[in-house]
Order: sequence, then C-alpha cells, then structure tokens
Amino acid sequence: MSAFLPVGKLPPALLAEILAGAPIFDDRVKLGPGVGLDCAVVDAGASYWVIKAEPITFATDQIGWYAVQVAGNDIATTGAVPRFILLTLLLPEGRTDEALVRGIRNQLFSACERQKISVLGGHTEVTHGIDRPLLAVTVIGEVSRDQLITPRGARPGDILLLTKGVPIEATALLAREFPDRLRTHLTPQEIASAADFLHQPGISITRDAQIAVQAGKVTAMHDPTEGGLSAALWEMAQASGLDILFEPDKVHVPDLATRICGVFGLDPLATIASGALLIAVDPQDADRIIAALTGNAIPVSRIGIFHEGSGQVYAVQAGTTQPWPCPERDEIGKVYE
Repeated sequence: MSAFLPVGKLPPALLAEILAGAPIFDDRVKLGPGVGLDCAVVDAGASYWVIKAEPITFATDQIGWYAVQVAGNDIATTGAVPRFILLTLLLPEGRTDEALVRGIRNQLFSACERQKISVLGGHTEVTHGIDRPLLAVTVIGEVSRDQLITPRGARPGDILLLTKGVPIEATALLAREFPDRLRTHLTPQEIASAADFLHQPGISITRDAQIAVQAGKVTAMHDPTEGGLSAALWEMAQASGLDILFEPDKVHVPDLATRICGVFGLDPLATIASGALLIAVDPQDADRIIAALTGNAIPVSRIGIFHEGSGQVYAVQAGTTQPWPCPERDEIGKVYE
C-alpha cells in the first residue's frame, strides 16, 4: 500500500510524471504545463495571452486579496499585464453567512480595482466537507509578442537577483492565522507588524517585475510560492536546464520572519514566500536593474549565477560548493497537521 502524500504541492518528480504527455491539440499553445512553468501562453494574434490558475488553501483571513495578488504575481513574471479573472469560491457548510460572502467579495473586488482586472464570473457555493473557505482563481494577462519572458529564458552567466526577502507571505499568514501561538514569543505590536507583511512590504511583485523589465535585459523571472525560495530555485533551474549557484548568506530574511519561523520550527528558505521575486538578468545590465529597484525603494540582492549544467542547484558557502536540497513539501504544511 502506497503512503499518503503530505500537505502541499505534489513532489516535483511525481508532478513531472503526471504532466508528461499532457494533450495539446492547438498549435497556438506556445507554453504548456511543466515543472517550474507557472503560466500557460497562448498566441492571440497581435499579442500573447498568459493564463494562470491559482488556489488559496492555507490562508483564510483576506483570502480574496491573497488570490488576486498571488495569481497576478505569476502573470507579472512573464512581463504580462493581468486583464481578466474568473473565480471558484467554496464556502464551508454551517459556517457561512452573508457577512463572510460579502467580505470575500469586497476583498477580491478591491484588489481587482487596484490592478484594473475585469471580473468575468465563475462559481460560488456552500460545500459539504470543508472547514474553511477555499478560493481558486484563473487570471488572464496580455503581453506583446516581443516582450514575453518565460522561465526557460535564463542563459549561462546570467545574474540571479532576489527582491525584498523571504518568507514575506508565511510571516503574514502565520501572524494572521495563529496569533495565539505567537503571544508568548512576540509582543502584540510585533504580531501586528508581522500580519501587516501582507501589505508592507507586501506580497505583490508586479511593481518589482515592471521596474526590472524597464531597466534592463531580464531573461527569466519566478516568484517563490509553496516550497519557498529553495523550491523556486529548483523550479528555475529545471525550467532553464541550467545549474544555479546561489549564496544562502546573501538572502535577506527579516528578523520577524526568522523569529516566527523559529516558533513553528520552520525553515525560512523552504516556506511559502510570495512577495519576493527572483530575476535572471544579463550581467551587463545587473547594476542598472539593481539601481532602478533600489531607487524605487525595493530592496534587492545578488544571490547567484546561472551555469551550464543539468538543472541542479548548488549552494556556495564558506568557500565550498554543495548540492542544495529540493524541498519535497512546503514547511508551512507542518503547522496544519
């Protein structure tokens, strides 16, 4: 009898096996499913449509806001602008009232208004067998044919940048979902500050991506979500077919994030991390892109470089180079067990 899978994303090897041979019958599909490929790309004639499906399953507080930001992030990593959204909202039986429904609606609509995303429709229902709201969205973005960026675009010698730090999303989520467990470790003000990571520094990377692309040659982008920075590095390496040499000591982990992850026994580099952006850039443009980001109050660090290889990740520490493990699950799943 096979073992049950843990909470979180499917293991990368299993996911690759499942996606292999996915049927595609239309040659307008320019980018289909694959490990590290967060968006599909479809030729729409004068432009490309970029399509992303995203569920929100860990968060309940501000779930509508989360959904738009997280799905919009993946659209932004392709250089596209989000245009449309469809949603499926499942609400728990015996726990749903009109105030809950209206609250989620207000969160989602407010986030869409800020990004000028049109809501096309979807499905809502009260569902048997769940204990909290679950929201899945599909966002459609648009990018001109000559400005599309995909995870496969990184080249040997490209510099890898990381904006803001990690894990921004996990810090906010844990402070919002489990404040009682933090009260013996943090002050009320610190818990409130951590909860506000949702907005400051924020989990959206749309602005980060737009500034980087305008400042210089960006060859690939990826936002760390489930599995955190560690999983995102592996996804970029496998999508590009190149090795990544990265320096863990160059990764910014805010003090509050370190302390909160410590309370729950989580590795900050393998915990859900929306809000940061990995950017592969032409080495000749690296300084220009860094200056543009920092000039717009977006912290950024050089954390690695791409090399010829076979899609592996290595850590450079204390003068040695060692294989870096790919997490089989997001650390935050431990909190929900």
